[in-house]
Amino acid sequence: MGRLEGKITLVTGAGNARGLGAATAQRYAEEGAFVYVTDLDLAGAQGVAASIVEAGGQAEALAHDVTTETSWDEVFAAIEKGHGRLDVLVNNAGIAVLKPIAELTAADWSKQNKVCLDSVFYGTQRAVALMRKIGQGGSIVNLSSIGGLVGVPMCGAYAAAKGGVRIFSKVVAMECAAENIRCNSVHPGMIETAMQDVARRDNPEGFKEIVGGIPMKRMGTPLDIANMNLFLASDEANYITGGEFTVDGGVTAM
Repeated sequence: MGRLEGKITLVTGAGNARGLGAATAQRYAEEGAFVYVTDLDLAGAQGVAASIVEAGGQAEALAHDVTTETSWDEVFAAIEKGHGRLDVLVNNAGIAVLKPIAELTAADWSKQNKVCLDSVFYGTQRAVALMRKIGQGGSIVNLSSIGGLVGVPMCGAYAAAKGGVRIFSKVVAMECAAENIRCNSVHPGMIETAMQDVARRDNPEGFKEIVGGIPMKRMGTPLDIANMNLFLASDEANYITGGEFTVDGGVTAM
């Protein structure tokens, strides 16, 4: 039996086939979960969902603008209509506005926080309400970053949002622990995604130096994050809440 057999799960920002959300959705399906794959890019979400179904899993794609409460309400209405409950929410959707503090605009700051922090609030609030209604507990996995733990140049807005995700997750964990609704944050380091392709192309020597500074001397893969998300969603983690889990090749241990 799979580690998530029969569980109803939602993974946001999962429409990029090379992203953390897609890898998580695929791992969840492989372990027996039904996965709602959501993204602002509906075609991308449909592609990921189709690949899951082709591999023998269960998935459905939904269009989702995580920055608006209306879109969250529509997604949760579809989940309630389709399955009547939600066992696992992964707040994965995110962007990275990377600029020096002097160059950040109010619009940059607002956009970063809407996508990476406000969305986590909207989704978590609705997930907790539905999980409480059903009364069977659940797991919420919020994607933060090592940028939410330590200072990283050029990451002022990004770090503020991701630091907010970290502490918000702990508050949710404390408020919901007695109901067996668990909430944890995951903090990736440098992960091999399309975003890193751009950095490698634009600044190959600087990129090589950054990767060389990782204690394990390599970047992680989306699967590394997906496997952590899988563990936190599973019953193996049923006594874990309010935790922060780094998946960074040792960077924050230095």
